[in-house]
Amino acid sequence: MALFRGREVAILGSGSYVPSKILSNDDLSHMVDTSDEWIVERTGIRERHIAAPGELTTDLAEKASIMALKDAGIRPEELDMIIVATNTPDTLFPGVGPKLQGRLNAQNAGAFDLQSGCTSCIYALTVAATGIASGIWNNVLVIGAEVLSRIIDWEDRNTCVLFGDGAGAVVLGGSNGSNGRLISAELRSDGTKSDFITLPGGLIENPASEETLREGLHYVQMKGNEVFKFVNRVLPDFLKHMCQEAGLTPKIIDWWIFHQANLRIIEGITKRLRVPSEKAVINLDRYGNTSAASTLIALHEARYDGRIKKEEKVILTSFGAGMTFGAVLYQA
Repeated sequence: MALFRGREVAILGSGSYVPSKILSNDDLSHMVDTSDEWIVERTGIRERHIAAPGELTTDLAEKASIMALKDAGIRPEELDMIIVATNTPDTLFPGVGPKLQGRLNAQNAGAFDLQSGCTSCIYALTVAATGIASGIWNNVLVIGAEVLSRIIDWEDRNTCVLFGDGAGAVVLGGSNGSNGRLISAELRSDGTKSDFITLPGGLIENPASEETLREGLHYVQMKGNEVFKFVNRVLPDFLKHMCQEAGLTPKIIDWWIFHQANLRIIEGITKRLRVPSEKAVINLDRYGNTSAASTLIALHEARYDGRIKKEEKVILTSFGAGMTFGAVLYQA
């Protein structure tokens, strides 16, 4: 675990965007062998938003970014860097980041994509905060954006019920002492579990072919039970250790913003941490798992509706393909 040193870094503004189309559990029950009761019992998800035909990850990222910049009172030309956390870029190259930089006319900013499973947003926040704390950047726009619906097999009920599309964004900048600060971050990976969540087809290991299409290798594949066991085994101790290193206990944390993957996972972690479940920000019932976007969407909603109060301590944490996991400790 590393405490941020140097210049203090604050969240200056936030935003989010989800597509207008809603796909409910009842809708899914007409597509695959499932039901609203089955999905809610196993995941806590009731509906998810799906990008319209032609709506790209860059489109979602742009809308969330505009909201975050307005909230922060920062003009695009004041940005030094744009980091897009995504596992579903429009194309492998060019990345979403440079396209977004052009659309925003952020003429003084660099831009890149960061891909590390659903933990990508936590990695991106850490990179951005490190750059600001060290003095190489002043203002950084971080976006988590996904259009997962294009890489889901809608005939596989084990995966299609889980995911949705959306984007969340934050603007980070120097703290003035009254607008909060990022305290610490910790990033981890266990590559021995890299086969738990995969998208096998289309690149170097399995170049696109008629065979990869027939075998469904261009869709997300997941060992759900293994992911569930891994997260419940690893994340509670990881988060306890992070709190201890910052001189805190889990009970002192005011809000927990977990990756919105599965309600049973969140409930299991809060139980092991011995913290009230009411301290967890939950919106997966409305959005499903939006991967790298999920914690940033939840953060924006909790800031926007006033749940997160000044001086309160917040932990944002996620896990994802790799297997990667990580967390950021923030004081509002």
